[in-house]
Amino acid sequence: MEHSPFPPPECLDGDTYVIDLGYGGQPQVSSAYLLVDEYPTLVETGATPGLDRLIAGVEAAGLRMEDVRYVAVTHIHLDHSGAAGVLVNRYPHLTVFVHPAGARHLADPSRLLRSAERVFGDQLGPLFGQVMPVPEDRIRVLQDGESIRLGRRTLVALDTPGHASHHHAYWEPERKWVYTGDVAGIRLPGSDEVMPPTPPPDIDVEAWRASLDKIRQLGPQRILYTHFGWDDHCVRRLDQVEKALLERAEAVREGLRAGMSLAAIVGAFQERFGQAASPLHAQRKELAASSTMNVEGLVRYWVKKKGEPEPR
Repeated sequence: MEHSPFPPPECLDGDTYVIDLGYGGQPQVSSAYLLVDEYPTLVETGATPGLDRLIAGVEAAGLRMEDVRYVAVTHIHLDHSGAAGVLVNRYPHLTVFVHPAGARHLADPSRLLRSAERVFGDQLGPLFGQVMPVPEDRIRVLQDGESIRLGRRTLVALDTPGHASHHHAYWEPERKWVYTGDVAGIRLPGSDEVMPPTPPPDIDVEAWRASLDKIRQLGPQRILYTHFGWDDHCVRRLDQVEKALLERAEAVREGLRAGMSLAAIVGAFQERFGQAASPLHAQRKELAASSTMNVEGLVRYWVKKKGEPEPR
């Protein structure tokens, strides 16, 4: 039998599992978390091509999808919640929790898909597959600070904009764990780097920094990344991603003020920030957040929100 590059779900503490979703055909790029309790809950669904891996991960943890009650998505970017509609149409007992600004895009993903097509082009289909509406009666909006009781465990929604205006992190106060989506950045195995993903359309550097402060003030003991895995050096990692965000934002602003073209800014960005521990790590890094996408998001921030010149 051919060896699979995708590891089985890993149990973190007896009742929390990290499931590798095989995003873009690569291991250790994107994950979901299964929280086992009276009301078993998934944090993230990932994209639809990873749905079979998600379901297999639930089953490997000793449950069936019929046992899972809730899905909590951090935000509505397709690598985090693109499979939600297909999943709920297949398992209509599920309830999906989402940020107030993201609910309408789950119910009607047409606008989200148009935006994603501008960013991903002909890679939209291969990366994300089918995207279906989530029935409105299966969507539950969570306000900032509102909680989901899973049984012994609780998840608290934290409004954490910056990467996206519709972003929640989920705080588990009993463990002092925080499921950070993209607000704490991307930390791929095999490297100490923490990258801030900055895709268009609504990067906001000031809001992002405030969100990081909000998480710091809780005193987390573990960060659980969607991309990828977990880390217990929380203060260090939050400081790292904030520093990286400021450095990358300033590099893009310098390019704009120098009158550089978008392609030239992307090239300079890639040269400065594209270092990788190995060719495989470089491939996964670009898959998780491409240099072009990162630059485009920061260009939009500077031009639309700060009045900097358009790239020539």
